[in-house]
Amino acid sequence: MKKLLYNARIILPDSIEDGWVLVEDDKIAETGTGDAPLSLYADSYDCGRKYLSPGFIEMHSHGGGGHDFMDGDEVSLKEASMEHLRHGTTSITPTTLTCPTEELLSFFDNYRKAKENWTDGPELLGIHLEGPFFSPLQAGAQDPRYLQTPTPENYMPILEKGGEDIRRVSVAVELDGAMELGQELKHRGIIAAIGHSNATYSEVKEAVNNGYTIVTHLYSGMSSLHREGPYRVLGVVESAYLFDELDVEIIADGKHLPPELLQLILKIKDNDRISLITDSMRGAGMKEGEIVLLGSKAHGQEAVIRDGVAMMPDMKAFAGSVCTADRCVRTIWREAGAPLCKAVKMMSLNPARVLGVDGRKGSIEKGKDADLILFDDDVNVRKAMVRGKGW
Repeated sequence: MKKLLYNARIILPDSIEDGWVLVEDDKIAETGTGDAPLSLYADSYDCGRKYLSPGFIEMHSHGGGGHDFMDGDEVSLKEASMEHLRHGTTSITPTTLTCPTEELLSFFDNYRKAKENWTDGPELLGIHLEGPFFSPLQAGAQDPRYLQTPTPENYMPILEKGGEDIRRVSVAVELDGAMELGQELKHRGIIAAIGHSNATYSEVKEAVNNGYTIVTHLYSGMSSLHREGPYRVLGVVESAYLFDELDVEIIADGKHLPPELLQLILKIKDNDRISLITDSMRGAGMKEGEIVLLGSKAHGQEAVIRDGVAMMPDMKAFAGSVCTADRCVRTIWREAGAPLCKAVKMMSLNPARVLGVDGRKGSIEKGKDADLILFDDDVNVRKAMVRGKGW
């Protein structure tokens, strides 16, 4: 089956061009600028001068639409993913929380059930383990009762059970055994990330030399410049800027990081090393004022959606993000000043490269998966296509 999408403003990695895209089955068959070859194809769609964009790739989300990926069933995995599809996410890596090991091992089974023969929603690109190997000093919303030290006795059963479905593991690299874990992850082809960490510059440097390649939600749950006695010591934040080879991800909801801080990140860090994430919990896509659980149904705690973010009931701290990918792009474009093509790139091609799927996803190019979305001038998603389906 062939479908021609024409009269579109096509978002490319470094520009926006008027043009058309031909989809054949699940792939992008051809692209072109100017007038489309309408006479050759009976099945065509007028995009009405809206933006035709590569589908967004979400590599750090805990849920959405009232569902958490840790709820303990495959339905929640699918429903949360479908909520994100409505906001332009065509590929996703479900992310866990620190929890009892048996709950984590059960999650692997549910993930595999959800992924098996499922072609109706975002492609599941693997699992991001956010914990349990974190610093208690930077645990944030992670349950401190279930934090572990990264010893082979603790992480090998998890890695063996998760197998090839584990795409990424976030670790506090100052913990004893973190370097050995980094080497093990690299050996297995798993992305090693620095997260919920109180590390100093020297510890981050050692981590980079032992396979760690990305910083999990920059500024959130990590050390920054501080004093040790009379001396100033750099933390994870400053180290992320200094090491050009380190990618970073940022929660671009305009709340966790205010627009001025987003501007600073864009000014300092190579924009091709920045990926946008939602870090969303089950409240993503839900209405203001709704009460939601942070975490699984079994072990979650109540939060309330206020001012576009999930708040703790006393309103003194964030409980989590309720952001969606379209909002990330809108925020980094409209409030932080990134060009629209760059904003989209941070939500598509950049995470595709981090995840190792940029050969088939992340940009509108001949031969890549037909993961496409159509959005208006306010980045409201009007259409979404996953591997040629769903337009």
